[in-house]
Amino acid sequence: MSILLTPVCMLAQNRYDIVIDEIMADPTPQAGLPANEWIELRNVTAAPINLQNWRIGDANGQSGPMPNFILQPDSLVIVCTGSAVSAMTVFGTTISVTSFPSLDNDGDQLFLKAANGKIIHAVTYSSGWYKNELKKDGGWTLEMIDTKNPCTGSSNWTASTNIAGGTPGKRNSVDGTNNDATGPQLKRAYTTDNSTIMLVFDEPVDSSIAATLSNYTIDAGATLISSATNAPLFNAVQLKTSSPLNPGTVYTITASNIKDCKGNSISTANKAKVGLPADAATGEWVINEILFNPRSNGYDFVEFYNNSNKIFDASKLYIANRNSSGSISSIKPLSSVPYYVFPGDYIVETEDPDNLAMQYLVKNPDNILAVSSPPSFSDDVGNVIALNFQGSAVDEVKYKDDWHFKLIDNAEGVSLERIDPSGISQDATNWHSAASTAGYGTPGYKNSQYKLVNSINATIEVTPKVFSPDNDGRDDITTIQFTVTEPGYAANVTIFNPAGVPIRNLVRNGTLGLTGYWNWDGLDDKGLKLPVGTYIIFTEIFNLQGKKERFKNVIVLARQLK
Repeated sequence: MSILLTPVCMLAQNRYDIVIDEIMADPTPQAGLPANEWIELRNVTAAPINLQNWRIGDANGQSGPMPNFILQPDSLVIVCTGSAVSAMTVFGTTISVTSFPSLDNDGDQLFLKAANGKIIHAVTYSSGWYKNELKKDGGWTLEMIDTKNPCTGSSNWTASTNIAGGTPGKRNSVDGTNNDATGPQLKRAYTTDNSTIMLVFDEPVDSSIAATLSNYTIDAGATLISSATNAPLFNAVQLKTSSPLNPGTVYTITASNIKDCKGNSISTANKAKVGLPADAATGEWVINEILFNPRSNGYDFVEFYNNSNKIFDASKLYIANRNSSGSISSIKPLSSVPYYVFPGDYIVETEDPDNLAMQYLVKNPDNILAVSSPPSFSDDVGNVIALNFQGSAVDEVKYKDDWHFKLIDNAEGVSLERIDPSGISQDATNWHSAASTAGYGTPGYKNSQYKLVNSINATIEVTPKVFSPDNDGRDDITTIQFTVTEPGYAANVTIFNPAGVPIRNLVRNGTLGLTGYWNWDGLDDKGLKLPVGTYIIFTEIFNLQGKKERFKNVIVLARQLK
């Protein structure tokens, strides 16, 4: 008598037993497959697994439960919305779920959750994973190269090479071996409140090891009291401190002994700086380098510099331009995730960081931030604007192509570099073409034309700092007092509005005694009343021997005569 044995399905699964191995996020224009979004799952174990009540999700929510379906060992299944089933069944076994997530073309976070709520696999893809300019525009799938190494991120994914645009229901066209022999790296850290620190690694980590508090230390007198690994990607660790962090203090976190999902360990202790971020003000966050006329196969880039003692969060800083009517336009955040910029740091925004690295020397790729569809900048004249979290313009440069060095025959691919970060943004003499010896651009590090002008021993004091030129006899003018320690100096004093536009040339090449003052009555160069707001008094003191000192004083115009 023969006995028919029924295979036993796994009920409690381990992470990565089933992986998301193919993603159709942008089905149009069609390369050959139906115009439907879908994902493909692969069982990488030796046992059948029942997908009943499993779900697919993204950052915006999760799908309804999967049906009673047995995914056999080393087998594939297509998952999509109900309306796409008939079209996709032609290519292989297909199941549907309600509320199938809408897959973003430029990037999304996807996760696969078992019936018991456990995250089995998660992936955060981006359009850069295609590694192909044509295919990332639509019609082609992203395929995982080695399903036995699901933790390695972008290096384990690429665009399908199948002429149909993908391989639903079949082994991936790029299927191969892609061994992971590198340990995880701590990339950055940020705070969610004054006692919570998030660490971000470059790949998923072993969640139990990463949650071990003894693997982390912090300096500057802070104490860590707890640690936890965050789902669904498991590439982030949350740390708690015993007391609130101090504003203005830069802390260093050290991570040791952390392993990835393949068991690779951090080779040496990794460090990341963290602290409490603040909002940027005028003169603190400056536009430091501009490439507005790239080579035919390149992209614009703009470099920013933290010219302060504060910590800034790039996700709360913005880049913009001005439209034909002069209004601020095309506003884009510099980062989609928290990314801290510390005093003296540089960051660069560009549409394609990989392309930038082919065009120029990039010393620190982590300083290059990809901005999808950034504001465009004309090849001859335009405005680059830096906005803070409140939407205030903290720096603006209205550049012109004739700011380039006059002996350069062709300025294509040559960036304009700011000479002195503390110098005036709209002063053409504070900008120069990047040196040929630096490859005509220095994105993410000190400019080739960087120079701090020799300073002098001088002081500027503005009183009162809030004035109201309403002719009531009280604080109708503000006084700019100066002191120098030796004769022979002259000065320029310029008043700028909140957008960084000069509105009053108060003093031009005025000779100085050892002490003295100038008054401002709240009017512009045409003698017109200015609106209530915050203004910048920019004073430049210099002599014929090349010594120079620049001062920025904030003044509030509180009320004008009607």
